Amino acid sequence: MAPVPFPTSCRDGYAFRQHVAAARRNRRVDMIPEFDQYPIFYFTNHNAIQGPGAIFCMPDHFDKLDFELEAAVVICKRGRNITAAEADDYIGGYMIMNDMSARTLQMEEMKLNLGPAKGKDFSTVIGPMLVTPDELEPYLIPAKEGHTGNNYNLKMKCWVNGVQVSEGNMGDMDWTFAEIIERCAYGADIHPGDVIGSGTVGTGCFLELNGTGKLNDPDYKEQWLQPGDVVEMEIDGLGKLTNTIVAEETDFSILSLKKNI
Repeated sequence: MAPVPFPTSCRDGYAFRQHVAAARRNRRVDMIPEFDQYPIFYFTNHNAIQGPGAIFCMPDHFDKLDFELEAAVVICKRGRNITAAEADDYIGGYMIMNDMSARTLQMEEMKLNLGPAKGKDFSTVIGPMLVTPDELEPYLIPAKEGHTGNNYNLKMKCWVNGVQVSEGNMGDMDWTFAEIIERCAYGADIHPGDVIGSGTVGTGCFLELNGTGKLNDPDYKEQWLQPGDVVEMEIDGLGKLTNTIVAEETDFSILSLKKNI
């Protein structure tokens, strides 16, 4: 099971500048200046939370199916209009998050400037355990210059079928969880059991890795998750999260339902 199998809500942030800058560079667009002005997040499907084990995917999900290597926190007490300076007191624990992504569905939807929705709502994986902040005190490091909140020197890695594909560090978060919580709680209540993800670490998904590979080599062969693939994510102090990709036995497709094409 997930450490929090039925969260009251699930948000995901956008905290790692390296990932955002690389993804935009790969699309040949400039870095967006607003990233350095304020943290952002989106709500994802809190009813699609799962822990270690099988991830069941529909046919359309396999059109550029991706993992996203992230950390996440769980809120432990109710609050509203919380400042970043006090927000770490609202964190009950930390864990690994894999924000699964169906990229074709995601990119099609976001052309309409709304989403992500169907590209994300089928599975968000957290676990394998919840680690309380006191256990991470030996890993504490300063937040980046101009930022507020706890930061941790925790290596982050991902393997697909035993081959390492990603490596980063939780200490590379530009926006801290405290700052993300400050924005989440502005004019809105946060509740015990709310889950908030960090966003993807640099190199933490195939979308970024494929884009970088193709930028450097036009003949680069893209890689996406396939049925039977085993995804393992590890963060120092937070354990290892292991999942197997499984194809649903159906041919039902929402991509085939598009009109006027």
